[in-house]
Amino acid sequence: MEKLKSIEEFKEVSSKEAAIFMFSAGWCPDCRVIEPVLPRIEADFPSFTFYYVDRDQFIDLCAELDIFGIPSFLAYVDGKEVERFVSKDRKTQEEIEAFLTKAESHF
Repeated sequence: MEKLKSIEEFKEVSSKEAAIFMFSAGWCPDCRVIEPVLPRIEADFPSFTFYYVDRDQFIDLCAELDIFGIPSFLAYVDGKEVERFVSKDRKTQEEIEAFLTKAESHF
């Protein structure tokens, strides 16, 4: 998973790529729970490029996108947000995979 480096990168990637943005933070226990399964999830959904967005580093972007809980996920295809899985609740592997399957339907 690539780490987002700037707001400009977010704008460029979200406008041109099929991308999944995972909003997270190092201190988030629910985020740590899903970390072990993320490489497998990425491998199972190769049509997307995955980006890690540090919530603390990009707090203004989170506010702009209405990301008020982590871990949260946004899917972009063809320059548009097509799906979102945003809440403060812990996410399971199955829930993340269901979100990604739904996002893939926008191709």
